[in-house]
Order: sequence, then structure tokens, then C-alpha cells
Amino acid sequence: MGSAPKQIGLSIVTLLIGGGLGWAGHQQWQGQSPQSSEPPAETSPLVQTALNTEEPQLPTVALALPAQSNPNFIADAVNRVGAAVVRIDADNSEMELPEGLENPFFRRFFGDEMPIPEPFQQGTGSGFIISADGRIITNAHVVEGASKVTVTLTDGRTFEGSVIGTDKVTDVAAVKIDADSMPTVVLGRTDVLSPGQWAIAIGNPLGLDNTVTAGIISALGRSSSEVGIPDKRVQFIQTDAAINPGNSGGPLLNDQGEVIGMNTAIRKDAQGLGFAIPVETFNRIAQQLFEDGEVQHPYLGIQMVLLTPEMRDRINEENEIGVKVDAEDGVLIVRVLEDTPAAAGGLQAGDIIQRVNGNSVATPADVQAAVDGGEIGQPLDVDIQRGNESQTITVRPMPLPSQLQ
Repeated sequence: MGSAPKQIGLSIVTLLIGGGLGWAGHQQWQGQSPQSSEPPAETSPLVQTALNTEEPQLPTVALALPAQSNPNFIADAVNRVGAAVVRIDADNSEMELPEGLENPFFRRFFGDEMPIPEPFQQGTGSGFIISADGRIITNAHVVEGASKVTVTLTDGRTFEGSVIGTDKVTDVAAVKIDADSMPTVVLGRTDVLSPGQWAIAIGNPLGLDNTVTAGIISALGRSSSEVGIPDKRVQFIQTDAAINPGNSGGPLLNDQGEVIGMNTAIRKDAQGLGFAIPVETFNRIAQQLFEDGEVQHPYLGIQMVLLTPEMRDRINEENEIGVKVDAEDGVLIVRVLEDTPAAAGGLQAGDIIQRVNGNSVATPADVQAAVDGGEIGQPLDVDIQRGNESQTITVRPMPLPSQLQ
């Protein structure tokens, strides 16, 4: 029997898929201080005696207690957008493991801890209306394989919805119903979010329509690999607001009722963990789907790992990339695929990526996000360290091949 494959690391990110409020403060500290030395109109003799005494008085300290300026802020936030949250029903179908994840190359790096994406529940999910003419966003896995779906509003009305397009890479889908004067959500921003802020989820979990749960934003920028679905290209919002099967595609709100994410990605082994696609990501993808019916993702054709001293030692011991690695940190290219923009541009295994288009990168997720921000066919400058030399390699991303989506 052969020996078990050695693990080189758990943080590999592949560019096979392309590389590519402020605290609104419902809790306020309200200090109070005496406004007058005059006793109140109705004061007990005991208190008046204390106020009129000439003996030195201890300074008065007003305790600053946290006060919720609006104890019903969750209900108010839900009321602003609740009518725009819908239930989506589609035919069930099985999802298959992406072929790329069976590649022995991945196994050598991940070993027995290879993250395998869990099958998403398809058939019943949530969505939300973004335009008065009936444009709806949901998760791609909710409507996968269906050309038409049934959309149910909170007031009980139902519509037949057409699936305009889906994007498996980000798990975003665009659905259209023939309607007008529809209620709509308000989109927020994620660049002003911080862990600890309120997060509110609305959806139809486990067939329980119009369910509201609340919690906080637990973390930002969780990579697809960290979440356990490495075939996606998203940096997720993590929340402890309860998200269950059927919540997929529903909105994640801030305390003002603005949509900051789309709920998705449930891990069955997790307790109190949910994940959402950031608003900027799903909005960008949805606009392309509504306009073109498809999304083209920039593709380089490299595979990367986050370099650490331990990772360096493992790579050198295994000699997997054919180049000795001396650096102890950075984003290391471990493979360049043939007939790809990376190969044509001159990137090589062993290169350490330092900047993309002038922006510093610290993790493979940073590189992927930077490439996603580029345009297909347009020059993309990648600053690398190769041995003891620094170089700038120019590549022109191509569309992500369909077999890798």
C-alpha cells in the first residue's frame, strides 16, 4: 500500500476560476449632569436638608448607561424591505462536485482535509426585488436547471418568473417577473461595515415563509476556501444571524434596512455561522446577467498558496513546483497552466506576487479580487519577486473557460 499523500497546506487558491455602517449606533452613551442647584418643586424635607447643607458634597457622577434610541429598529428595518423579499420555488435537481476539485494536484495540497462543497438545497429559496419592473436576485443554486420558477410575494400574490441567467462562479442568479410598481429593497455598502454591527436576515427557511432572524456581522472578507466552497469566487460576509436551508438568496440587512449581502453558503457542521455574498459582488454580477444573460470572469490560469515558513519547507521537501522557495511569506504561484494568459505573459511557478495593477496583495484572495477588478483583454500588471529579482509581468486576462465554471 502506498503512503498517504503529504499535506502541503490548506490555503490553496486557484485562478483556474480566474483570480477572478460605519456603525450607525443604535446604542448611544448618554451622560447626564445636573442642570440647576435649585431643588425640585416637590422634594422631601430630607432631600432639601441635604441640598441646603453647607458641608462639602461629593461630586455627582451620572452613570452613562447604554440606551437603544429605537428599541424597534429591527422591526422598522424589516418593514422597509419586507414586502420586497420573495419566495422562489423551482424543480429539484442534484448538484455534482465540480470536476476540478477531483484533480490529484489539489489532493496533494489538501490531503484528507480537502474541502468539499456540500450540496445546496435547490427547489425552495428566497430572493428580493431590486427594481419596480420585477427584477429579482437570488442564488444560482436555488434556480439551477430551471428556466421558469414560481415567485410568491409576502401579500400572497404569485408570478411565473423567468430565469434570465445564472453565474455559478459567484452563485448569483437573475429572475424577472412580468409586473410593475413592485416594492423594492434599498442597497447599502460593505466598505463601511465592521464586525460587531447588527445583521438582519429575512427569508423562507425550512418552508417557514417570511422569517426574520438577527445577529451581528461576525467577520468580513471570508474567502471561498475558508467557507468550504473553493469553486466559488466570493469574499463572504460572516454572520451569526440564523441562516437555514430556504434562506438562500434572501437579503442580509444592516440596522437601517439596507441590503448589505445575499444569504448563501450554509455549512452543516457549523453552529451559529452563516455567510452572505457582499452587495457589491451580487449587484455587479446581476447587472451583467440582466443585460447580457451571462457573466464573463477574467481568467489568468494560475494556482496560488499563501506562503509561510511551514509551507515553504513542505513545498521544498516535496519539490512539487520544481523550484526552491527561499521566501517565508507572500503569495506564491505553485502552478501555471498551459495555453493561458499567465503562461503567455511569462508568469512561472515559484514567482511571488507582490502587487496587481499597483495594488499591494497579501493573500491569494487579494490577488483574485484584484484580477476580478480588471477587464478581459486589457493589460494587467503583476509585480513579482523571482529569486532575488523584482519584475513586472503584463498579462491580458481571457474569459474563464466554460468547463471551469
